[in-house]
Amino acid sequence: MLSGRGIRAQSLLSRALFPFFAGLFGRVSSILPFKAAPIMTDKTAPQVREGQATITFPSAEEVFYNPGICFAFSSVAVIRLYVKQLLAKDPTKAGKVNVMEALSASGLRSIRYAKEIPGLDKIVANDISKKAVETIRRNIINNGVEELVQPSHNDASMAMYLKRKPEDRFQIIDLDPYGSPTPFLDAAVQSTVDGGLLCVTCTDMAVLCGNATETCYTKYGAISLKAKSCHEIALRIVIACVESHANRYGRYIEPILSLSIDFYCRIFFRINTSQAMCKRTTSKLGHLYQCNGCETLSFQPLGQLVPNDNNGKNFKYKLVSGPPVNKHCSHCQNTHQVGGPIWIAPIHDQHFVSELLVSLDNHEYQTVERMKGMLTVAELPDVPLYYQQDRLCAMVKTGSGKMTVFRSALLNAGYRVSLSHANKMAIKTDAPAEFIWDMMRVWRKSNSQSDLKPGTTAFALMATTPKHEVSFETHTEANPDSRKLQLKRFQVNPERNWGPKSRASAGNFDDSEKRRQNQGKKRKQDPADPVAMELAEPRVDPKQIKTVKDQL
Repeated sequence: MLSGRGIRAQSLLSRALFPFFAGLFGRVSSILPFKAAPIMTDKTAPQVREGQATITFPSAEEVFYNPGICFAFSSVAVIRLYVKQLLAKDPTKAGKVNVMEALSASGLRSIRYAKEIPGLDKIVANDISKKAVETIRRNIINNGVEELVQPSHNDASMAMYLKRKPEDRFQIIDLDPYGSPTPFLDAAVQSTVDGGLLCVTCTDMAVLCGNATETCYTKYGAISLKAKSCHEIALRIVIACVESHANRYGRYIEPILSLSIDFYCRIFFRINTSQAMCKRTTSKLGHLYQCNGCETLSFQPLGQLVPNDNNGKNFKYKLVSGPPVNKHCSHCQNTHQVGGPIWIAPIHDQHFVSELLVSLDNHEYQTVERMKGMLTVAELPDVPLYYQQDRLCAMVKTGSGKMTVFRSALLNAGYRVSLSHANKMAIKTDAPAEFIWDMMRVWRKSNSQSDLKPGTTAFALMATTPKHEVSFETHTEANPDSRKLQLKRFQVNPERNWGPKSRASAGNFDDSEKRRQNQGKKRKQDPADPVAMELAEPRVDPKQIKTVKDQL
């Protein structure tokens, strides 16, 4: 099936064989010229419309379009602003801004870029599937963007490897694979110009969020943990992975916008070259320690920068002492899990995010309200990860109050606190864990008098006398603007049973009926639950079968 997000059956050629395959692919596969392909006029052919682009598929059996991922096209807004800033800073770039969509499939995104982003010179819509390239060519003609968008039939990595020379590199590269983008990162970081934009999508969130730690290490070089802040951990694992690929070639990355969206993440990077900046990478990475009991978070940076002069321009690179925790947690006496390394530096460019938010008022986007809601969340840039409010309350066995109550306690104590775009119950703060647990102790004592069982995490936490003064008096900044304005941050289900789709294939096999039957198969068959009963397999009473046999 062809996918609006991409035909994902891409193979990664070994760099050891690169010279041979470069010559081979350079001769047999490149930018494809347009032929006199007829414009599809069959009114029965399925069509998908996003923004100003209309995509036609060969048949209904070959449509793979997920309405749940339409928010990904905030990429149009991000690239539009990036190109605007680029041309304002360097007018000589006019007419030289080229884009590579390495896994284009139907060509939907490339066509949207061509029709909605001014200032672009050339867009290469690449795919390894011959059938996909035929669809791309047809859709380019149907949308009238032949002068800007060029179809390419090639392996994604090879298409980028062939453009590694500085004069041939792309200004913008968009990677949106099915699953992990890691097979294509090595080529992408080498084929982007200095100051260029690299857009990366990951849809294997189960791996990144701790469901398969070994798989996460083999793909991303980091151990993921099952934590309430797992979606931000996923972002930071991906950022660290891209930085690692870039550092091998004397390059480094600057994440300008990092978003965890439903069942995937989308991250935008600036790519630059500097050996000196590569040396600072160790201070931007760190291991994560999470208590197995109270789930307290601690970080161990891999390196440290120490100013070497008074002007702060020169630094010494030093190792750090560790670990940051004892063998047993100082709050509940449990052991720790270790994950990472993850990116512990900022994951957004605050100036870019502010300008992007302003630019949304000048254009129409299908998901503009949610885009505004996510960008308005003023996350603390220097605080990695967050705690979840209801989980903190569960740890001490007490009811959860209003979010403004806990935010007020943190603000009244002089600490900073913010929300997170990745979790509606998140408390991101620079307060130490000692104060957070004192806050929860005071909260429980004033709201719950139930006895706690000795030997439990809650008993161990409550056994310590609070050392900090905690005030739950309402603070003027306890309710952030994004909550006051009731801005939308999370997806409204676009259709029933929406979510990640199956891997695309070139065949016509339709597994929608099988997926429908498997949906909710493990749920209890509650007669009061109409959804469960509808999804349940029909059951036949053995006595009825015997009766029918007797009648026969």
